[in-house]
Amino acid sequence: MKTTGMTELEAVLAVARHRSFRAAASDLTMSTSALSHTVAGLEARIGVRLFNRTTRSVSLTEAGAQFVQNVAPALTSIRDALEQAGSFRDTPSGTLRINTSAGAAHQVMAVFIAFLERYPDMKLDIVTEGRLIDIVVEGFDAGIRLRDTVPQDMIAVPFGRRQRFAVVGSPAYFARRKPPRTPADLAVHDCIRSRMPSGSIYQWEFEKHGQAVRIDGAGALTLDDPGLMLAAARAGLGLTFLTEWNVRADLANGTLKRVLEDWTPPLDGLCLYYPGRRHVPAGLRALIDMIREHADASPDQPAARPRRRRT
Repeated sequence: MKTTGMTELEAVLAVARHRSFRAAASDLTMSTSALSHTVAGLEARIGVRLFNRTTRSVSLTEAGAQFVQNVAPALTSIRDALEQAGSFRDTPSGTLRINTSAGAAHQVMAVFIAFLERYPDMKLDIVTEGRLIDIVVEGFDAGIRLRDTVPQDMIAVPFGRRQRFAVVGSPAYFARRKPPRTPADLAVHDCIRSRMPSGSIYQWEFEKHGQAVRIDGAGALTLDDPGLMLAAARAGLGLTFLTEWNVRADLANGTLKRVLEDWTPPLDGLCLYYPGRRHVPAGLRALIDMIREHADASPDQPAARPRRRRT
């Protein structure tokens, strides 16, 4: 029997991970037809069908599930061995797959750009999504999220300043509505509501002198994108609750005004995290070193009690 190659195994794992030949092909930067041919060739050679295919879905057969379960750890070990050998190179090379949120990616893009400029043989594959995933199962090298959302079994590297949230509205809105002085006052205001990736509505979180308050404000508009929330707030449709990073420019130029600032204390900021039970690729070590350089150059605020937040 012909020896099975790494490319074929990577192809099977990618299809199993994405449950889609098209998405897996995009991930592997190859055509869908080439990927399908590669998987079909392996199935023919071992005499077992690994996937059930229909026009709408792809799923693992029982034999395929067993195959993936056995192959995935072995392939990870091989990748680690290759990475470890490559760590003796003067310059890191290869691809790092990083999962994060869109908001976090915007905040750290300058570091990503600097990393690629310093290490021209490296590639970054950044996937942004709101939901939290298991980065090991999904095939990522690392993730970037707010510190208090990171799983306990991961190694976390602080990344950037601590975060604060802000309640903001337009001057036109406040011209016709009295600014709230406490979170309870939001009951008589129009709030631009935020839908979480899970589908639930995010409750605005406040704290002052140890008193924690959660508000599910009423409003005619519900959105799931910070950019849209900003546009709605600028148009005077109501108050929105976003990170200071999102509203910084608007506060500086006066298109939005902030209220309830004394009710929004700082919380833990972003961090890069990765599994600690395996060899760390040379490229990831280089990115971690750059993150630490960035942190040293950016003095932070005093430590705050961590609370669960959105990015």
